[in-house]
Order: sequence, then structure tokens, then C-alpha cells
Amino acid sequence: MLLSSLAIAVYAVVPYLTASLAALADEGAGLAPNYDGRPAFVQLAFYVHIVAGGVALVVGPLQFWRGLRTRHPRVHRWTGRGYLVAVLTAGVAGLVMAPFNSAGLVGFFGFGALAVLWIATGLRAYRSIRAGDVASHRAWMMRNFALTYAAVTLRLWIGVLLGAQALPGGDFDFEAAFDNAYAAVPFLCWIPNLLVAEWLIRRRGLPSYALPAHRPGSPVPPKTT
Repeated sequence: MLLSSLAIAVYAVVPYLTASLAALADEGAGLAPNYDGRPAFVQLAFYVHIVAGGVALVVGPLQFWRGLRTRHPRVHRWTGRGYLVAVLTAGVAGLVMAPFNSAGLVGFFGFGALAVLWIATGLRAYRSIRAGDVASHRAWMMRNFALTYAAVTLRLWIGVLLGAQALPGGDFDFEAAFDNAYAAVPFLCWIPNLLVAEWLIRRRGLPSYALPAHRPGSPVPPKTT
């Protein structure tokens, strides 16, 4: 997980720090064609998102390293704070970017929901550890990094979906296939991650998320029509 996070952090961040959006857009590289020419505040949000998201990808796996937690708890706490600040920063920037994404309404709702949940789970993780609830903190951090890891699974799913479209053979229109794949990933890149995280949380006996059940004797909510 650490190696894949590092690889995507380098792959997704470095090109935008070594060339302008306009130059990358001329080459058709990555997201540059979509964000080149956007208002300045959108481009700023884009750069903030990729840099802060890259930091979260690099630092996040270290928070699950048991040796660091037990031998160097102060380092664990400070890297954890840095990780959560990066998540909050990248999440807010992601909300700014969502209306301008290249996947239309699906991207707006999919990436927008991802940003909201990314921020919310990070805040819950912070509140839990401040309250001394280590078990809940671990569970919320697992959910949060599952959302951070969407940056990796997004690229993996695009590769899988491109390959699936190429299987029938014949003429293969890469641009059309990529557009089809990218239209599916705004939700696909993070929902399976959360399901796996929740399974791991339950398997390890950590506090799992469940909807409140109706208790016998408590008032039944009125039915709505």
C-alpha cells in the first residue's frame, strides 16, 4: 500500500509541478486540458488539491505502522496531525473543483461526496483521539485512508475498464474508451474501498458503523407519504 501510494503521489503530482497547465494541456496530459483556462481560483484549488492530496498519500500509510506508534509515539502524533491537515486542505479544494470536473454530473456528485466524506471522517478521527477513544480513532482513520487511497484505485479502475473495453478486439478508440471509464470512476474509486475498510474494522473488533436500530418501547417514527 505504501509503495502504490508513493508511486501515484509521484505520478500524479510531479508533472504539474514541473510544467505549466498550458504546456501539459497541449500534450493532452492528465487533467490539464480540463483545468487549463479555468478561473484562477479553480486552478489554485487544483494545485492545492494535488499537493495536499499527495502529502496525505505519502504520510497516510505511516500512521498504520505499529512500530512507529509504539516506539516513536510523538512522531506518530505529529505526522498524524500533518496527515489530517493535508486531508482537510485537499478535501476543501476538492469541493471547489467538483463543479468543474470533466465527468459531468456523475463526477460532481461522486467526487463531491468523496470530498465531504474525506473531511468528515478525518474530523471524526481527530475528535475520537482527542477524547481518548483510541479504538474509534483507529476505525475512523481506516475509513479516512480508504478514501485517500481512492487516488490509487481510481487509476487502477481506469486501467481495468480500458482493458475490458479493448477485449472485444477490432478498432479501439482510446479517447472514447477513456471517457467511458472516467465516467464510472467518480463513485467506483471509493465506495469499494469503504466497504473493504468496514470489513477490516469489523474483523479487528473495532467500533463499526451501524445505523441506529429501533429499540422496543421507543416511539415509532411517523410514516411519511
